[in-house]
Amino acid sequence: MAKQAPRFKYYAQNQMSLIPHSLDDFIPKLHPVRIINTVIDKLDLESLYDSYAKCGGVSYHPKMLLKVLIYGYLNNVYSSRKLEQACLENVHYMWLSGMSYPDHNTINRFRSSKLKGYIEQIFTQIVELFIEEGFISIEEAYIDGTKIEANANKFTFVWKKAIANYKEKMVQQILEIWGYADSIARQESELPPPPDFKKIDVDTITQAIETLNAALKDNPDIDQKVKNKLKYITKEYPSKIKEYQEQEATLDDRNSYSKTDNDATFMRMKEDHMDSGFLKAGYNVQISTNNQYILSYSIHSNPTDTTTLIPHLEKFKENYGVLPTAVIADAGYGSQENYTYLESEDIAAFVKYNTFDQEQEQLSKKPRKNSKQDTKPFTADKLFYQHNGDYFVCPMGQQMHYIGDI
Repeated sequence: MAKQAPRFKYYAQNQMSLIPHSLDDFIPKLHPVRIINTVIDKLDLESLYDSYAKCGGVSYHPKMLLKVLIYGYLNNVYSSRKLEQACLENVHYMWLSGMSYPDHNTINRFRSSKLKGYIEQIFTQIVELFIEEGFISIEEAYIDGTKIEANANKFTFVWKKAIANYKEKMVQQILEIWGYADSIARQESELPPPPDFKKIDVDTITQAIETLNAALKDNPDIDQKVKNKLKYITKEYPSKIKEYQEQEATLDDRNSYSKTDNDATFMRMKEDHMDSGFLKAGYNVQISTNNQYILSYSIHSNPTDTTTLIPHLEKFKENYGVLPTAVIADAGYGSQENYTYLESEDIAAFVKYNTFDQEQEQLSKKPRKNSKQDTKPFTADKLFYQHNGDYFVCPMGQQMHYIGDI
């Protein structure tokens, strides 16, 4: 009788290998984790190493923690506890960490304190590495921005306009009492003229209150309501005006900020699902790209893109030592100040001004000779072809470069 073939493949959990396996055997040759490992191995991290104390306990290697962190971000794993778990269970993280097992506190301290001052330097090095490999160029920068909501309380906000209104009301209250005090003064020279309040600060308010208290202190004819109001003003206004001054210093040139995140400004978000126009605390993040790679980023508290272009490009220059030779951006960046800056820096500007689309729409509606209406002025049959050089010229007079067929 023939021996029956086995129904299942051999299975034995406790089977030992003659030659032990390496974790490297389980990582495919072209797996993204190998790319992360190779790129970070080429970075100069000496400045990060120098931030660690020369004495004391031995720390986990910063290069290992950086690899784990970046690979986690690549896979949308941001939680330090999940990264800790991955180093214990996931073969890719175990290979990156060299079988080290940093806990979540170690990972969190590394990214929040140690890495915080060096992340931009590391990012710039990675971009420069990609430039050397020929993946990208910093000569042409495509710039765009987006609003990102801050992790801040939506209802604890400070508004510049509200502070100005509160300060005006405080001045009004003081002037009312000043007028009352002047009306009951027994001698003409007893009360000086009120301050002009050109600058509403702690010193001006305090001096005004002290003058009123001195003038009304021993006056038996003072109204009780005025006395109570002056008592309240004396107690509350100096501390309030000091608080307003501190808030104005935090605001600087902004119109608002969140009390739970002072760097966040209230602005309209694109993700307004309820279409309510409700302002949320957030940041205006600007990004320069080339060949779909991020070249540079900058974070702004100003919600208007127009005012972010110049500081963004200055940050670009700070990182790479040079500015791009060409900038491409939408009409949100079009302003005379930006055009003047780009021209002064000899940067080719492909930046529409705000009314460009409206003007083109109006031009497209104007009837042309021998044509009822030209509604598509940028179609291929309306472009001028330059035989000497083999290229088209757009209606604005700029050379067009061939990039592909539709």
